[in-house]
Amino acid sequence: MDASEAAALLMSPPGRLDPYPTYEQLRAHGPVVPTAAGFFVITGYAEVDTVLRNPRFGVMDGEVRDGVFPHWQDSPAMMSIAQSMIRANPPDHSRMRRLAAGAFTPRRVAALREVVAAQADELVDEMIRAGRGGAPVDFMSSFAYPLPVTVICALLGVPAADWAQFRRWASDLTGVLEPEITPQELAIADAGASELRAYFTELIAQRRRAPADDLTTALVQAHDTDGDRLSGEELLANLVLLLVAGFETTTNLLGNGLAVLLTHPDSATTLRDQPELAPGYVDELLRYDSPVQLTTRTVRESVPLAGVELPAGSWLLVLLGAANRDPARFTDPARFDPGRAQSPPLSFGAGAHYCLGAGLARLEAQVAFPLLLRRLPELALAGEPTRRNRLTLRGYETLPVTVGAVAAKHHGMPAGAALGTP
Repeated sequence: MDASEAAALLMSPPGRLDPYPTYEQLRAHGPVVPTAAGFFVITGYAEVDTVLRNPRFGVMDGEVRDGVFPHWQDSPAMMSIAQSMIRANPPDHSRMRRLAAGAFTPRRVAALREVVAAQADELVDEMIRAGRGGAPVDFMSSFAYPLPVTVICALLGVPAADWAQFRRWASDLTGVLEPEITPQELAIADAGASELRAYFTELIAQRRRAPADDLTTALVQAHDTDGDRLSGEELLANLVLLLVAGFETTTNLLGNGLAVLLTHPDSATTLRDQPELAPGYVDELLRYDSPVQLTTRTVRESVPLAGVELPAGSWLLVLLGAANRDPARFTDPARFDPGRAQSPPLSFGAGAHYCLGAGLARLEAQVAFPLLLRRLPELALAGEPTRRNRLTLRGYETLPVTVGAVAAKHHGMPAGAALGTP
């Protein structure tokens, strides 16, 4: 299979559902692969890391987008992504990111550990009630979604009553992150984006009337004090981004990770008995089946990479999931091995655009997996899970499980006592 055929397969429904064999087809052509369509595919760990860190490569900002999608401002979904920090290059990216970064410092994240542990405990209680008598429980809707959405909504100051509706809106919107999107898929993404934008427009108005101790108020005040620091469109787009990114990646990490642990029972037993190993387990889960499989970059200045000349203006498909399984960096990369001494996974990116909420996502997973395995020692898959038909954000639509016998609930132990540090 030539590189162009492999790239096309990767975009197809079968390629989306299981991209790993196609990554190896692409890798056979080298770490930097030109395609007949004119873009380049990056599969090597070192090369992906370079692209993410080197300022000669940038995201597709408004100037580039104008030449590719001349009517992008007519799309609520494209606007919601394009005007946010995720699609900005310096200095605009640094300006926007700095305003939100204070909510995600290591100290702020560490302070959330007990909150996360208490919420996870409550969700396990609900799973136990729903799974009485062996009834299957969908892990995605009962745990993997509500845990991170509860945390990010608390940070943003979103009322608890509104959490349930965000999952569909966010799922629809994130279709615009796929490397290829049909007009029908774009229409669905636009509908989800319109709902989210309308919601946050009202929340912004509420915070102007009644400020609160939350990230939404802080960003509203930054805009109102000095519009040059954050424009009105940037305020709206970044609130949508922070909500969606705040739970989509973690939801997929929890679902992908649990599926791996339940199919590797010896590893699950080790983590149950030694919860202090959770940080290493989470990094290996991120590497083994990354919740974010790819990103894109443009070449701002012509540059050689792995012996291939990349002309200015070229578009790069940067395969994080392939880099995480690069045999030049990881021994036996297709094997799940939480004990491996390894380079950090590239699942959260690298460089200036390294995921702002990476520490929070890691914390939630480090708390959740040992707790689930301890409280539900007979937790098992029940039926066939269903994958979302997405490549960029890889995760499950449903993950049915049975809870089995339930261990006694521990009381009085500090929430982070044996769970390591984020």
